[in-house]
Amino acid sequence: MPELNFRVEGVEAARFAAAPMLIFKLRIDTDCPIHTIALRCQICIEPTRRRYQESEQRGLIDLFGVPERWKDTLHSMLWTHINIVITGFSETTLVDLPAPCTFDFNIASSKYFSGLDSGDVALALLFSGTVFYEVEDGALRVAQIPWSKEVNYALPVSVWKRMMDEYYPNTVWLCLHRDTFNRLHQYKMDRGIATWELTLESILP
Repeated sequence: MPELNFRVEGVEAARFAAAPMLIFKLRIDTDCPIHTIALRCQICIEPTRRRYQESEQRGLIDLFGVPERWKDTLHSMLWTHINIVITGFSETTLVDLPAPCTFDFNIASSKYFSGLDSGDVALALLFSGTVFYEVEDGALRVAQIPWSKEVNYALPVSVWKRMMDEYYPNTVWLCLHRDTFNRLHQYKMDRGIATWELTLESILP
């Protein structure tokens, strides 16, 4: 079986995408010619691998509770799964690993990213999948990528925030139960309020 080594060389927001997406630049090195890789990647957020300012602790109460409880509530969170097919290469290749993002505040990853002011988000990328490779006589062999293939990466918080500012400038998502929305919609219509923002402002003290 070929020896595959993974590392992330950088990350950037996808340009002209229909929805927010981060592109991780994944370098793969090998010791034999590769025909194809059907790669699976699981990305996890590792909250315990960074420190938090007081303002960040307040911003994460909705997700982890008060800081006094963090020794019990701070744990690894699954962010996303990615599946890609990588075409043949020898020695090394650089591929794009696309990670779709959401600004839905019912999703834990959105709550976590938005609760941070600066610094990095500690990520763990766990790889698996199937590799098709050539042996010396030109024959094709198949092997499974071992679960031990894992890479740590520090994602700058600023990259995520800039991306969301481009897609949703000065805007956030708010998801409501349908019955709550219907009541709010009726309230808006009864009072002839023009926008949802003005509707909420009329309710808030």
